Amino acid sequence: MKTIRVLFGVIPILLILLFISCDENYTEIPADDEVLDGTVEGLSHEELARFLKGDAAFNEVFTRETGLGPTFVSTSCISCHAGDGKGHPSTTLTRFGQIDETGNLFLNQGGPQLQNRGLPGFLPEQIAAGATFAKFTPPANTGLGFLQFVTDADIMAMTDPNDSDGDGISGVPNWIDIPDFVMPSSNAISQNGKYIGRYGKKAAAHSLLHQTANAYNQDMGITSIFRPIDAYTNLEIDPEITTSTVNDVVFYLQTLKAPIQRNQSDAVVNKGAAVFNQINCTGCHKSELKTGYSPIKALSNKTFAPYTDLLLHDMGSGLDDGYTEGNAKTHEWKTPPLWGIGLSQDAQGGSYFLMHDGRARSIEEAILMHGGEASKSKSNFQNLSQPDKEALLKFIKSL
Repeated sequence: MKTIRVLFGVIPILLILLFISCDENYTEIPADDEVLDGTVEGLSHEELARFLKGDAAFNEVFTRETGLGPTFVSTSCISCHAGDGKGHPSTTLTRFGQIDETGNLFLNQGGPQLQNRGLPGFLPEQIAAGATFAKFTPPANTGLGFLQFVTDADIMAMTDPNDSDGDGISGVPNWIDIPDFVMPSSNAISQNGKYIGRYGKKAAAHSLLHQTANAYNQDMGITSIFRPIDAYTNLEIDPEITTSTVNDVVFYLQTLKAPIQRNQSDAVVNKGAAVFNQINCTGCHKSELKTGYSPIKALSNKTFAPYTDLLLHDMGSGLDDGYTEGNAKTHEWKTPPLWGIGLSQDAQGGSYFLMHDGRARSIEEAILMHGGEASKSKSNFQNLSQPDKEALLKFIKSL
C-alpha cells in the first residue's frame, strides 16, 4: 500500500482519504518532490515498520530523566533537522581544537564539540583558550543511505590528487580512524589503518552508525553501548539509550528517500543543467553515482543523482576556519550534495543559509564564495550571460 509522511510518521493513504472525505477544509498534501521526508521505494512491510520505529526515535525529545546532558547542544534529533532538511543558524554546531591533520589538541577540554547549553545547575561549555573552531550547520538527512553504499573503489576512482587531467580539481578522501564498533564493508579500502570518511562537513564519519552514535553523545550528551563515555565527566557510564534504538535511527536515516528533482521538463531548467556541465560544476558535484551491494535490498545497485563526489577539496583561504577533522586540511571541505537544495528554505525558516556554516544567504552568493579548486568554475560563472546565470540558478533550485 502506498504511504505518505505526516507530522507523526507514516500512515496508510486510505486513512488520509477517509479523513479528507469528512472535512472539506483539509490542507492539500504536498507532492513527493516538494518534501524531503519519505521512504525509499521497495521497502518490505517489516522494513517499513522499522522505519517507523526509527522515525519515532528521531523525534524523541530528551530530558534530564531520559539522559539529556548535563551539557548538550539540542534535545532531539529532529530539532536540528526540521522536516529532515538543513539546519538554521540557531541550530548550528561549533567544533573546536584540531588545527592540523595530527589530531584534536583539546579533547581534555571539551573538544571536539562545544556543548553550548546546560541543564539547571550546569554551566555550558566554553571554547578552550587558544582553540581554533568552525561552525557547522546541520545538513539535510535525505538520501544518506545511498551515499553509504557507494563503494570505496568508486570513490577512489574520482580522486585526482595530482590534478593529472589539468582541470584544477584534485579531490581526495578524508582518511579517518574508525572506532571498534564501526565495521567497514568487506570491500572497504584502508590506508595505514585508516578508512574513507563520507559523512559530515569534512567527511569525518565513516558510516551512519558512526555518525549517529557521535550525534547522541556529542549533541545530546547521551551515552550508548557505542559511545559510553559521558561528554561532561569524560567517564564511562551505563548506556542511556538502547542499542536497538540507535540502530533503528540508523535504519531510518538509511532508508529516507533521495530528494526528487522538480520541473524536469522545464526548458530553462534543462538549459541550466547544460550550463552546470559547461562551467565544470560537475568536476566536484558529480551528477551520477551508484551503490554497490547493500543488505537493504532497496539500496542495492542503484543509480542516483546526489551532485557530490564525497571527496575533500581545497576551497581557498576564504573558507579556511583554521579547524579540521581527521586527515583533512583546514582549507579542505567535502563536496556537499546539492540534491534537495531547492527545498532548503522550507527547513531554514524561509531563507537560505548555505555553505558549511550558513554564511551564504543565496545560491549565487554561495557560488561566489568558492575558491581554491573551484576558482575556475566560479570565474566561468561570473563570465556567463545573465540568461545563462538565471538558467543555472533555476536548475540548481530544481534539485
